[in-house]
Amino acid sequence: MTDPRRVAVLGAGLAGATAARRLAQAGLEVVVLDKGRGVGGRMAIRRVGEGVSFDHGAQFIHPRGQAFLDQIADWRSRGIVAPWGGHGRFVGTPSMTAPVRDLLAGLDVRTGTTVTSLTREAQGWRIVTGEGRVPELFSAVVIGFPSIQAKHLVEASGLELTGVDTAAYAPCWSLLLATDGPAPFAQTDRRGIGGAIATIVRDDTRPGRPPGTRLTVHAGPDWSRRHLEETKEVVAERLLGEAEACLGRPIVPTYAAAHRWRYALVETALGRDCLYDPGLRIGACGDWCLGPRIEAAFDSGSALAARVLADLG
Repeated sequence: MTDPRRVAVLGAGLAGATAARRLAQAGLEVVVLDKGRGVGGRMAIRRVGEGVSFDHGAQFIHPRGQAFLDQIADWRSRGIVAPWGGHGRFVGTPSMTAPVRDLLAGLDVRTGTTVTSLTREAQGWRIVTGEGRVPELFSAVVIGFPSIQAKHLVEASGLELTGVDTAAYAPCWSLLLATDGPAPFAQTDRRGIGGAIATIVRDDTRPGRPPGTRLTVHAGPDWSRRHLEETKEVVAERLLGEAEACLGRPIVPTYAAAHRWRYALVETALGRDCLYDPGLRIGACGDWCLGPRIEAAFDSGSALAARVLADLG
C-alpha cells in the first residue's frame, strides 16, 4: 500500500525544490528524482578543474514579489545569496545552485535518475526510471520539468494534463571561457549587446568565487536557433569570434567549451501558476507557467505544493 503522505517530485530545479521543501515542511515524505548529476536545473554550474567553475545557466536572481523577497532575505541572512552588480540583483554563494541546495537539504534526493514513465495503480503512483522501477508507491506526483519534457513524460505514460503543451521556450548556446589575461571590461556584465551575443558575464566578479578571468557568453535566441544542431566544437569557435568582435579585442582562452540549453528562456507562458489534476493527483510547475524569471519558478513550485497539500489534507 502507498503511504498517503508520500509524494514524488520529479526535477531538482528551483520549482521542484521549492515544492519539495513546502511539502516536507508540512510533514509529508518527499522523494526527489532528477536525471542530472547534480541539482539546480537551469541554475546549474559547470566545474572544469580545481577552483575553476562557471555559472553557465541562470545568471542572477531579481526578486519582486513579497514571498520571494522574504525568501531572499532569509537566504541572505545565512550567506546563501549575496548582492551582485546592483539593480536589486542577487546571486547564489558560493554558486548559483546554493539556493536550490538549501531547499533540498535533508531530503531524499536521487540524482542521475531519468524518469521514463508513470503508472497510476489502485494503490497510488508507480514510477519507472531508466534504471528500473522505483520501489516506493506515491500518493501524488509533482513534475518540475520544462514544459516540453513534462509533456513528453505525460504522453509516454498514456496520461493527459491539460495545458502542459501550451508554453514555448527559446534555446541558448553558452560559451565558457577562461583566460590568463586581464578581464576585457570592468563591469560585472554586459547585456543587450545585439547581434549574435546577448550577454557576456564575468564570473570572477561574483561573491565567493575564486580569482581568475572567466567569462560566460550567452548567444541570443535567433542565433542559437540557427546553430542549434551544430557541434559544440563548431559553436565554441563561432561564439569566440563573435565575442571578440563585440569586445573589440582578441581573447586567448586557456579553457573554452560550449553548452547547449534547448529550453533556456520562456517565450510563451501558460498564464497560470501551475497545473494540477486532483482526480489523478498529478501536477506540473515551473517558470513556464508564469514567465521567464527565477521567481516564477519559485512561485509556481509554491503554488503546486499548496494544491497538493489541500488535496491530501
